Amino acid sequence: MRVALDEADTYEQLRLAVLDELRGLGTELDDDEEVAATVRRLVDTYQASCADSAARRLARPDHMAERLRRSVLAFGPLTPFVDGSVRYEELMIHGTEVTWIDDEGRLRSLDEPVSESEVAHVVGKLLAESGQAVDESRPIVQAQVLDGTARLGVVVPPIADAIDVTLRRYLLRRETLDQLVAHDMLSDAAAGLLMAMLRTPTGVLVTGPPGSGKTTLLNAMLRAAPPPLRVIACEDTPELSLGHLTGARWRTRAAGPDGRNEIDLRALVRMALGMRPDLIVVGEVRGAEAYELTRAGNAGSGLLSTVHANGAREGLQALQSTAVMAGANVSDRQVRSVFSNIIDLVLHVSREPASLPGEGSPRRQVMEISAVQPLPARADDFVVEPIFQRAEFGGPLRWTGNPLPLGLGHRLELVLRPIGVSVTELLEGWKGL
Repeated sequence: MRVALDEADTYEQLRLAVLDELRGLGTELDDDEEVAATVRRLVDTYQASCADSAARRLARPDHMAERLRRSVLAFGPLTPFVDGSVRYEELMIHGTEVTWIDDEGRLRSLDEPVSESEVAHVVGKLLAESGQAVDESRPIVQAQVLDGTARLGVVVPPIADAIDVTLRRYLLRRETLDQLVAHDMLSDAAAGLLMAMLRTPTGVLVTGPPGSGKTTLLNAMLRAAPPPLRVIACEDTPELSLGHLTGARWRTRAAGPDGRNEIDLRALVRMALGMRPDLIVVGEVRGAEAYELTRAGNAGSGLLSTVHANGAREGLQALQSTAVMAGANVSDRQVRSVFSNIIDLVLHVSREPASLPGEGSPRRQVMEISAVQPLPARADDFVVEPIFQRAEFGGPLRWTGNPLPLGLGHRLELVLRPIGVSVTELLEGWKGL
């Protein structure tokens, strides 16, 4: 056994030695007793060898033995992120650097050392449950792991300079619109508008960068929807909570090892359109499913979805581009015209930069709620008009005074008329819904 320079080197040296010996003995890596015995034997051998060499003895051999045992039987230093001991939004690994964003949005770093080979070993164990693997022949992999409660993305050399891993864990959030108002993510008036829109078929697109609170806002809106609403939610990772609604939640399925039997979001959305839903919810539009959404208006369904973008107009443009790429012989203008008719509002959310340890949680706020106007003749872009706007982060979300488009305004009048409230009163902040 070679001389180790420090405890991190010693740990990696012993970890590889344990794996080699277990494979040589034909021992299953989930055999607790055999693994523990092998670990103890190799740790004791290392300690004894230090007496006759310049190697530094382990100050805490029992601690090292437990770390090694956890590495083989579980996921090493990453075990708390897999078994649920740590609540987090996203785990990010680049080579030997491990950081994560906790459930309050703060950026944290892992103090316990980890090697690239150990990260690769953990990734292999996570991917094994989905029948996938990552290597030089397939250096980019994305898969649902941990019984579908997390999304794992991996890029390995030669595509990356070091192994890159992102593990996004689904955190069940139960925020309501009232709670989002209390957190200053929304205003009372904006929340009232969203509640009214859920009572008539409308199209709502939520835009924002990763981690800005798009799914949180989506879930709060769904919890404000009337119980009889028939909802079909289509998503990759189960992040939507239908709760009290008359709904169904469908998930995609990755292709098997032979590349067959994949069920993607496009297939789910296409099927949902034929199931007479009141509302189709797509957790995140990233691919060909965007083209299928152009049929939502003809199906008489409401639409609720998210897309990564830096603004309301940019979100619509991203949706259009993705749909055009997936469609056959359709023009930008055709798709733009359809989305202008079926999407009524775009909600843009943003967040403060991740806080340092010990600081407060970064705020997530709706920065703009814009109405999508019908497309005029010869228009070469979407026409959006802000209804609510926040001048700066932390400032108030105010009604701009702009009216809603005629079609949307008429539909909301039908909802509000029985309770004797006008659309203008709603936009001014009436709280009776």
